[in-house]
Amino acid sequence: INAEYMGHFLSVYFFSLLRFFRPFAQMAAPMTFRDGEERLIAVIGDEDTVTGFLLAGVGDCDNRKNQTNFLMVDKTTPLTAIEAAFKSYTTRGDIAIILINQSIAEDIRYLLNEYNSTIPTILEIPSKDCAYDLAKDAVFRRVKQQLGEAV
Repeated sequence: INAEYMGHFLSVYFFSLLRFFRPFAQMAAPMTFRDGEERLIAVIGDEDTVTGFLLAGVGDCDNRKNQTNFLMVDKTTPLTAIEAAFKSYTTRGDIAIILINQSIAEDIRYLLNEYNSTIPTILEIPSKDCAYDLAKDAVFRRVKQQLGEAV
């Protein structure tokens, strides 16, 4: 068994456990806002990033709606799936923050540039395979614009 297959197997296994134990315990760690509503963190990332956040308790699986708050992206994930997940997370009322690997954000940069809402907030994070480039970060560019600095 090679390492890539084993990693995929463990991810699928963990997701099945998440779906199995969901009725028995709250897996996700929702944030409570001033309005009393609880909101989640969504993650769009590579296998290592998503697995790490799932192990930290960020994962949520709603069996009634058949939706999760994470998308694990690999080489075979179609761009349309990434776009659909991003659009879904930005329109859901229960998502407060969307964490996305910067390398994946580059693939849907046009959607990130069009997005202008405050909540959910989109944060680009580094991955272990790609170095983080501050100049590409949309949040950083917006902050610089608000401060009157050249972008």
